[in-house]
Amino acid sequence: MTYAFLQHYWCFVVALLAALLVFLMFVQGANSLIFSWGRTEDERRLIINSTGRKWEFTFTTLVTFGGAFFASYPLFYSTSFGGAYWLWMIILFSFVLQAVSYEFQSKLGNLLGTNTFRRLLVLNGVLGPLLLGGAVATFFTGSNFIVERENIIDGMATPIISRWANASHGLDALLNPWNVVFGLAVAELARTLGILYVMNNVADENLRSRGSVRIIGTSLGFVVPFLVFLGHVLLGEGYAVDPSTGVVSMEPYKYLHNLLEMWPLLVMLVIGVVFVLYGIVRTIVSPTYNHGIWPAGFGTVVTVTVLLLLTAWNNTAYYPSTADLQSSLTMANSSSSEFTLRTMFWVSLLVPFVVAYIAYAWAAIDRKEITLDEINHDHAY
Repeated sequence: MTYAFLQHYWCFVVALLAALLVFLMFVQGANSLIFSWGRTEDERRLIINSTGRKWEFTFTTLVTFGGAFFASYPLFYSTSFGGAYWLWMIILFSFVLQAVSYEFQSKLGNLLGTNTFRRLLVLNGVLGPLLLGGAVATFFTGSNFIVERENIIDGMATPIISRWANASHGLDALLNPWNVVFGLAVAELARTLGILYVMNNVADENLRSRGSVRIIGTSLGFVVPFLVFLGHVLLGEGYAVDPSTGVVSMEPYKYLHNLLEMWPLLVMLVIGVVFVLYGIVRTIVSPTYNHGIWPAGFGTVVTVTVLLLLTAWNNTAYYPSTADLQSSLTMANSSSSEFTLRTMFWVSLLVPFVVAYIAYAWAAIDRKEITLDEINHDHAY
């Protein structure tokens, strides 16, 4: 296990966690449709109780993703989470509102009313995927920061080696139209996955029949901006790194070159897209098919993992700086020490056991489809 192997390994782990997070945002996607998809009080309760049994998985994965990034690439953590903190604080605050809304909407003495907390769930359902998508898009489009490593050498009492180059602290990412395009794609993907999950999880023919129609619009809302963004990325310039000097430069068709030179990733990308489309299309054309969440979910994880690896592998700057090109972060200049990465590698061998437990818990929760009779007699949100 060389240092370079460990850097690539942890880049893959972080990319996989991010992909799992995107898949699990079906919770947010379904919540954004509480009022427009659920036309009656019973239907809204069914949607909320379906997503309410999975929101902890999404929140935990978000925290785990941030922790893995902090441990393996601390300079990214301090640069992005410390510099673009307004963007990340809005995202985290929306997730906090989600947790509070689930727990308090049906509590006795709720002075704000049930629908107030449901509207907060809708707010999180829109803002969470949209802003996270915009943040991920900056891995391709760049962010406005500067890294000054000499601050450590100068012996400052509290050396700060990275800072945001303007006062927006991350909100400027929303001024880049390509970030917004990708954010919209992620938001509509979350809605699509949310519909697929509820159709699989809830025994209600009205929700299922309307879901198979509504998914046509959400899937188009995802596919069109995603293809536009992907075409822009593959046909545009990318941030290449000279492996011998570490100098960052702009290279035409960099991400397309990455796909062609790392052809297994190209194969995985095609497989991922095919699985996503299969889950969506079969749900639309088959009135009795309600398992589309699984092929679409698998395809989502594979596709997002590949996209994120394109930003870092093959001598690419995964967090480019638009303020100072040479401040861009790469796997080589932003990772933890070899000792840290090696130690974490052995700890990561326990991950399959954690995944097995999650799969067991998930299967136990979803053993039976949710019905009105169940939520009227058992614990319900």
